[in-house]
Amino acid sequence: MPFAEGMLKRLLFFLFCVMSFVVVRAQQDSIFIKADVSTDLKEISVSQNFRYTNRLQVPITKIKLLNWIAAYKNEGTPLAKRKVEDRRRDLHFAKKEDLGSLQNLSINGVKADLNLDSENLYFELPEPLKPGESLNLSLQYDLKLPKISITGFGVGEGKAELKYFFIVPDTFETENQYGRHFLDIDETQNGGSYWEIELHAPQNFKTEGNLLKNGQKFAGTLTADPEFIITKTEPISIIAENKAKETKVVFGYSLTEAEKSSLEFFIPLHLNFIQEKMGFVPDKIFISEKFKNKEEFFGNDDIKFWKFKFQMFTDAQKTDLDYISIITKNVLKQAAITEKNKNHWFKNGLKTYIEKQYLAKYYADENLLGKLPENARIFGIKPLKYFNIGKLKLTERYGIAYQYIMAQNLDQKIGEPYSALSNFNDMAISNFETGNLFDFIAQKMTYEKFDAFIQNFLTENKGKIVDTKSFLDQLAIQSAYSSDFLETYINREMRVNFKAKKFKKIPEGYLVKISKNTDFNIPIKITSEDRHGHSESYWYDTASGKHTGEFLIPRSDINKIQLNDGYIFPEANYRDNYLYTKGFFTNTKKVKLKLGKDVPNPEYNEIYMNPSVSFNAYDKALLGLNFQNKSLFDQQFLYSFTPFYSTGTGKMTGSGLLAYNFRPVDSFFRNWQIGTSGSYFHYDKNLSYKKFSAFSSLIFSKVSRSDISRSLHLSYNYFEKDLTPEMVAANEYDKYGIWSLGYGYTDNKIIHEISFGSNLQVMKDFQKLSAEAFYRWEFAENKKVSFRFFSGYFFSNRARNDLFNFGVSKVSNYAFSYNLLGQSATSGILSQQYVLAEGGFKSYLNSSVNKWITSMNVDAHVWKMFNVYADAGLYQNKGQHAKFIWDSGVKLKVIPDFLEVYFPVQSSLGFEPSFKDYSKRIRFTLVLNMNALTNHFRKGWY
Repeated sequence: MPFAEGMLKRLLFFLFCVMSFVVVRAQQDSIFIKADVSTDLKEISVSQNFRYTNRLQVPITKIKLLNWIAAYKNEGTPLAKRKVEDRRRDLHFAKKEDLGSLQNLSINGVKADLNLDSENLYFELPEPLKPGESLNLSLQYDLKLPKISITGFGVGEGKAELKYFFIVPDTFETENQYGRHFLDIDETQNGGSYWEIELHAPQNFKTEGNLLKNGQKFAGTLTADPEFIITKTEPISIIAENKAKETKVVFGYSLTEAEKSSLEFFIPLHLNFIQEKMGFVPDKIFISEKFKNKEEFFGNDDIKFWKFKFQMFTDAQKTDLDYISIITKNVLKQAAITEKNKNHWFKNGLKTYIEKQYLAKYYADENLLGKLPENARIFGIKPLKYFNIGKLKLTERYGIAYQYIMAQNLDQKIGEPYSALSNFNDMAISNFETGNLFDFIAQKMTYEKFDAFIQNFLTENKGKIVDTKSFLDQLAIQSAYSSDFLETYINREMRVNFKAKKFKKIPEGYLVKISKNTDFNIPIKITSEDRHGHSESYWYDTASGKHTGEFLIPRSDINKIQLNDGYIFPEANYRDNYLYTKGFFTNTKKVKLKLGKDVPNPEYNEIYMNPSVSFNAYDKALLGLNFQNKSLFDQQFLYSFTPFYSTGTGKMTGSGLLAYNFRPVDSFFRNWQIGTSGSYFHYDKNLSYKKFSAFSSLIFSKVSRSDISRSLHLSYNYFEKDLTPEMVAANEYDKYGIWSLGYGYTDNKIIHEISFGSNLQVMKDFQKLSAEAFYRWEFAENKKVSFRFFSGYFFSNRARNDLFNFGVSKVSNYAFSYNLLGQSATSGILSQQYVLAEGGFKSYLNSSVNKWITSMNVDAHVWKMFNVYADAGLYQNKGQHAKFIWDSGVKLKVIPDFLEVYFPVQSSLGFEPSFKDYSKRIRFTLVLNMNALTNHFRKGWY
């Protein structure tokens, strides 16, 4: 009886679907689903019928169905690999019961002979389906939902969120019918279809989604994919009245009463604004927690440090900023069908354009840091008011973000596939740079004309897949070809730069000579400012080709001329966009001293002063002041000078550097730096050293989402050391120069971390080669084992002492390249500092090697902050036999990779805890390198 009853229900559902086809447009794909959710929410039984139309230009013999729940099957899927790139381990280490799968698939009543673990199912047709023809398919299948923590979709504690789990045809199908994989990039499976979904949740559970709801049924046409939430509590909703219609906004997460109250005020305001810009608002908006977290406003969060909290914006302002961004993107998703991976910039750019327009209307005078410059006080002083970052406008954030990533030569072209964009470039390039360009063109052609064009384009393309080339072609016509450069700009990584060269006073005003470094006829905005601060702007089109042109400013008395103010166009260099008509600094940059690093002000030559404190056993506390031109952004020419006062000697010490960086676009290298440096400190009591270096380093280009980096380094280092009479008598080195050539390779993946480096050193008394390989594997969540291999060999060694030998347990540091607190310490706590280099042994087994050495270091996690380690190796000194050594012990990770303590246990020396001097055998690592710490937290962003 239960079987017969089940068959009857399915038959009735099928008949219902057949009748429903009559009222659906003939050429519109239609999908009808009846889904029964299990009581634990982990499984769904699905009966599905859909109408499929061949929209290709050729007949097809099979239909590709997207089975994206198979992306959750194991750690080998494209989804799992992308999550690892984003430094997310959830799917990689997921238990079997937390994975997702498709089960028991039948097509038209016949069990499907298909690989249900594939994300692309190809259903063979009995006869070719011609272009424009349609057919109906009936599917029955079961879904086992994945754990929600993997992507935000699946089953969680007392709730489930459904998206991308149903089997659907691919809207973006091509004649080749290539497979498409789920990457969790908010891509679209099936857009433009009519949906009717009957969703049966367990008793006492509530359902909501992005389709219009009537009881348990959801229906409507979607430009994207259906999305649902199943919870024990009724989802919060707001009816927002705007000039066009009433819109129901449903939230798939909880809200405080204060948040709801704010949203009841702000969302109608947002929808009215969006209606004015786009000419469209939907009947319903559903916002999932995942969508909110992805699309909310970046950069308005409170700054929290330890027990301190600094609020940049009021709670109401944060809500306003977050939801203008969230609501705009949601409306854009419903306004047009786009292929996210290929044309991500279209919706992201329009979202940023509307967001920027909203800021210009309601936050025109708001600072980038909000109220923080006014509220952050130190002893009654407001330090941020003296920084450029505290004076920047909120609307300038879009150009600033592009400048930051471009300065590092890590930006990508706008047209890069979304799946290949780094996480930072998703924001800085796909959103901010594109939106800034749209705003730039809108200013030129007037905002009214640009908005009218967007409204007409969206209306004409409603229900269609957007052709972005047609969009750009039509925009070029509407803008009188001011935007003609955009198509090429989007598909090429570029470094456009305008330069204000000089001006000439003429009766009609000022004639300004401006050059550009591109062949494209990109328009330019010239702003003039008088001595009272009153400004006027003028727009000009430029001719094709790299050239210098003259442009008229029809004002009789001005003080300053500026190109493309407010970072409105993504230029390579804003520093040459200024001219001054009066005063000593006419056509010259003013010099400004600043305390602490800052976002650079392109109007000035800025020198940043930073207090610097260091320590070693001989200089004791080093108190200094660093002078440099490096701001928070990377620059081509760098200088840095740090004079120190050595409290241990009462003398002045310090260091300095001069360097120049070459960062070409689309080259085999990302950065080529050449420079020179020097330092003067003490390496023993009352003994100083001087180090002079000339160097060249090449950092090769990298795939943006990859953690792989490669570098090549060549340097010459010259050293002069003070010696005691005893050292002179022992014929120790007081002067020596060393050539060094090195190569480095690192792959900082979160699961499998690999690095390799080799180094050749040459001087008159020795030539040696060394190589080091490192592998760290996270074999279980937060449990790692690492293997390090080192090998060193002297081609010749005529050195007078052991200064240049390979270290076994301690490094000589003759090049003063390691940050040792006690360079020459032979006793005391500072002598126990450990550096993982050369032999890498933790126990004091031997001092050095003058012929060859090979070693292996193993380190494995056992419990919480504790690891075990073991080292083993062979070495040979001249005139002696090769010797095998080993050690083992326990490592305490206070701050992993930065502060760690080693407790030796067993070694070639015996059971070390039984030794009377055991406390002196304990070693520690201490890395005082802020760049290393910064790079550690940057992983996964660039």
